[in-house]
Amino acid sequence: MNIKLLLVDDHLMVRKGLRLFLQTQKDIEIVGEASTGQEAIDLAVELKPDVILMDLIMPEMDGIEATKKVKQNLPTTKIIILTSFSDQEHVLPAIRAGAEGYQLKDIDPDELIFTIRAAFKGHRHLHPQATNQLISHMSETEDKADEQGIDILTPREQDVLREITSGKSNKEIAAALYITEKTVKTHVSSILSKLGLHDRTQAALLATRKNWFDVN
Repeated sequence: MNIKLLLVDDHLMVRKGLRLFLQTQKDIEIVGEASTGQEAIDLAVELKPDVILMDLIMPEMDGIEATKKVKQNLPTTKIIILTSFSDQEHVLPAIRAGAEGYQLKDIDPDELIFTIRAAFKGHRHLHPQATNQLISHMSETEDKADEQGIDILTPREQDVLREITSGKSNKEIAAALYITEKTVKTHVSSILSKLGLHDRTQAALLATRKNWFDVN
């Protein structure tokens, strides 16, 4: 099954370079290119790609706002931020907007392919610098979780957190646990509140760091 990919970057040469390399991969089909955030949204709605490589700094609308809007319209589309910035000012908002991946433009080509395939399968893959930024930020909000551990969560909330840690969306979690998406959202809100975290990515990273689950 081919991965339908949308390229989003305001520099034509960057898009050409990505296309030349990615089109050599038999399982990746480039379905379109966009040069602005708004164009990315319009093409995403039209083409319904599986994965979007999204630049951050673009005219009309930046990649963070475009990511939010794409996720509102196409929640199952996976978005990988591909940028030159690795500071908290860019990493945290991008992840909170819904990006599944965050990579820098100097990434090794094979690593980029791995990231695309991982995102397609529902797994997060972040550049080490981006991961370090998230971990650094999390260290400021983990005290509550350190004190009480996973036992602060109900068994059902633990089930939901396990699925979050494996990279599943709310819809996928609902299907796996035979509950509604609304119920999943309620559990997610409760999990974040109890653990003193801001978003599900932080929750997944915390669970991974604490080895709460054996997630393959």
